[in-house]
Amino acid sequence: MWQVGIVLLSLGVLAGFVGLLYRRVLVVAVLVFAGLVMGNSYGTIHWQQQQALQSLNGSHLSLTGRVKEDPTHAVTTRLTMDSLKFDGYNIAGTIWVDMSLRKDILRGDIVTLEGKLQEGFGNFAGTLSRPKVISHERPVPGDIGRVVRDWFSERVRQFIDEPQVSLGLGYITGQKTSLSEELSEALRIVGLTHIVVASGYNLTILVRLARRLFKKYSKFASFSFAFSLMLAFVSVTGLSPSMTRAALVSGISLLLLQYGRVVHPVVLLCIIGALTVAWQPSFAWGDVGWMLSFSAFAGVMLIAPLFQVYFFGPEPPGTIRQILGETVAAHIVTLPIIMYYFGSLSHVAIMANILVVPLVPLAMLLTFVTGVAGFVWPWLAGWIGWGTEQLLAYMINVATYLAELPWAQSDVEAPVWALGVYVVALVGLAWYAKVKTGYRFLGYNPVE
Repeated sequence: MWQVGIVLLSLGVLAGFVGLLYRRVLVVAVLVFAGLVMGNSYGTIHWQQQQALQSLNGSHLSLTGRVKEDPTHAVTTRLTMDSLKFDGYNIAGTIWVDMSLRKDILRGDIVTLEGKLQEGFGNFAGTLSRPKVISHERPVPGDIGRVVRDWFSERVRQFIDEPQVSLGLGYITGQKTSLSEELSEALRIVGLTHIVVASGYNLTILVRLARRLFKKYSKFASFSFAFSLMLAFVSVTGLSPSMTRAALVSGISLLLLQYGRVVHPVVLLCIIGALTVAWQPSFAWGDVGWMLSFSAFAGVMLIAPLFQVYFFGPEPPGTIRQILGETVAAHIVTLPIIMYYFGSLSHVAIMANILVVPLVPLAMLLTFVTGVAGFVWPWLAGWIGWGTEQLLAYMINVATYLAELPWAQSDVEAPVWALGVYVVALVGLAWYAKVKTGYRFLGYNPVE
């Protein structure tokens, strides 16, 4: 069966080359066909590779794998593992594990577990519940990004107390595992989880800041520092679905600016979607995080600039207005996915974002400066840390207060057709705004 996938993939590549060589309108159909064939065949090959793991569901076995992302340490330890080995052979797929509390297990560690493999969910090929730990190794040098992050985080924790320090570190490193369950739930209810997890929002703030700081020196300095900062941030946070998408967006956008090129956001959306799914095909068919990240990106690229022009005119927005516009746009675009998969609707999300999001860049900067000052001027770090703590406390108080309101969130069971009507209405409003303003998307770049 996999041989058929290889043949179809080859045909798709051939059709793609034909479409690129002959740049005519009709060739768009050839390119679309090529993309569909390549995507379907590549996804089929990937799916069939995972069947070896899925065929073991229900078996009591021993699996060795690498901890893919930061584990969550609460009542139990929850983690994801890839690079799996079974009975001495490599086996494709990612599994989800819920095990007894083991705070010594970190991202990048190699762990051997023994237990009963059960059916997976989403993009996980299988799950292990309460397995026995046979062995636990930490490669040397291992995950350098995690080591540097943890080293820096320990310094910051000396000057900022909990729970504020966990929130501040979540901003600059995407490390949400140290947040308390109560704070995590409050952030989820008020729609602020996106500012803590490693996401495009955090990365975009850093890249924009780097570009604006070094732009006055030279175009090359601006590009080099922003690109280096992007790579450093990704190495610290790890390649989650949302971070994979965000890194590609930032990298391509920086290259476009460096070489004076422009691209339509729809084209960029298609490129990013194709690249991330090529990296991991299961993102498209089962990863809600990828869906939310990709749809939020579409809102920021398409809806936000369009509505800025419609309501405020052609003048470029300031930093505050840009942040608020992008936040609201991302929220209204991701709303159908949230309602469909989670069955909930936050009534305070926009209010919470307006009160908190504009201050996130300042909180990120102060948290970072506190850590740096802790190595050089500890006396100064204490004062900076105190101010940072007050700012982060304000954000926590806003989230917890709004989350405790009796009407903050409601459970919804919206039928698929209603969500479809919502999407059609949103597209219609966007089209009306485009016709009314005559806005052209070619001048927009997400990191500018």
